[in-house]
Amino acid sequence: MANIKSQIKRNRQNEKRRLRNRAVRSELRTREKAAMAAAGSDTQEETLRLAVKRIDRAAQKGVLHKNTAARQKSRLIARVRKAGAGE
Repeated sequence: MANIKSQIKRNRQNEKRRLRNRAVRSELRTREKAAMAAAGSDTQEETLRLAVKRIDRAAQKGVLHKNTAARQKSRLIARVRKAGAGE
């Protein structure tokens, strides 16, 4: 346990951020799964758009690095399009 006041505060801040980041990442995974599940259906574009929107928001808020977000979007779009074309 920290004795220094500033470190005690830093620990509180880090815990809040950790919980917020965990929630955001969990939602990202959920949106990606939904986009993959909707591949080939009439809701494909809408669910994909929502997933990409959430990835962009996470990058904007600092949960994800911008290059990581770009990579995730690129791979997700490619997977969804491939799955949609295969059906």
